[in-house]
Amino acid sequence: MAGDELSEAFHELLDELGSFERKFLAADPPLEEADVLDGYRLTFTLLRVAVDAYVWGDKANPRFVDVIGPYQRWGGDNTDAFYQLAPIDPNRTYRVTGNRGDSVYLSITVYGGPDDGHYSNRIVGTMNDRSLQFDDDGNFEFTISPDPQPGAWLKLESDAVVALTRDYLENPETDRRVQWKIESVDPPARKHDDRADLIRRLRSARTWLTEQYSFIPTRVEPPNEIAEPYPVPQQTYGWAAGDAAYAMGAYELEPGQALILEGTSPECVFWNLCLWNPFLHTYDSSYERVTINGAHITYEPDGSWRIVVSDTDPGHPNWVSTAGRTKGLIWLRWFLPEETPKRPICRVVDVSEVTA
Repeated sequence: MAGDELSEAFHELLDELGSFERKFLAADPPLEEADVLDGYRLTFTLLRVAVDAYVWGDKANPRFVDVIGPYQRWGGDNTDAFYQLAPIDPNRTYRVTGNRGDSVYLSITVYGGPDDGHYSNRIVGTMNDRSLQFDDDGNFEFTISPDPQPGAWLKLESDAVVALTRDYLENPETDRRVQWKIESVDPPARKHDDRADLIRRLRSARTWLTEQYSFIPTRVEPPNEIAEPYPVPQQTYGWAAGDAAYAMGAYELEPGQALILEGTSPECVFWNLCLWNPFLHTYDSSYERVTINGAHITYEPDGSWRIVVSDTDPGHPNWVSTAGRTKGLIWLRWFLPEETPKRPICRVVDVSEVTA
């Protein structure tokens, strides 16, 4: 019976949540207590995003909803940005309007791939602040559609499934974030809603959760190093940016130790360093600085920088706190860099050796 199938889809989604608990509790080596607690919180964060994107999301008459923010940390988030998401029908025409606020970088990226909850496997197109026109008040407007449109236009292809916005702010606590609005040019008179559609949505949400769980917890070896940065990608998996170069590493410190990272950044519109737990989300920034961006870096006379990662504040202006975690992940990103960044150099020292 159809009713039984809906109940099955509902319970399959709930069971998927339980599977994540079993996975992070059985991690080898075992996770630190703080990471275990984050694992429980992440379970509900991912459910919230899955429900917004797949259970509620309406391609015929979409709206942008926050998927990254102070209480939604997942998937490689950072404290300097807001992300919003809206589902896309590749056959429809949408008008997008907004205001750039105080952003130093903004973009919207349309991703393509299977329309069943599996993570997107390619970028269909991107519009960023370099390709948009703004009036004197910072307002902008463009069209998303399969057919050419006058003015700024982002072309949809047949596998387009979702649009994701990115807003980067140098001072996210005080700066005005970007205002986004999306509207269908010709929405239907009434929402389509039936049992089969809800079954499909619940199963898509479950599939998305399954894929999220597949690559976490993440461990990077060896610790206390940063891998070679990789350039702005031509293709990308998931909802990664098409305008950024990245570098990943990890730290593992004994009490009283600090990790010093030394490097340079090419000319770019924005860059930052984040500390992540094994689930690829930042530590709680409500009390301590657990990320730092280029606008808040104190640079050396030659333009290079030195960032200090440690549990206690050594008095260095570029200190980033581990928030009591003895080990974690490190992530650097550079938006619209003029060249691929050079690999940062890392060394472990005693905190007492760190000087401003």
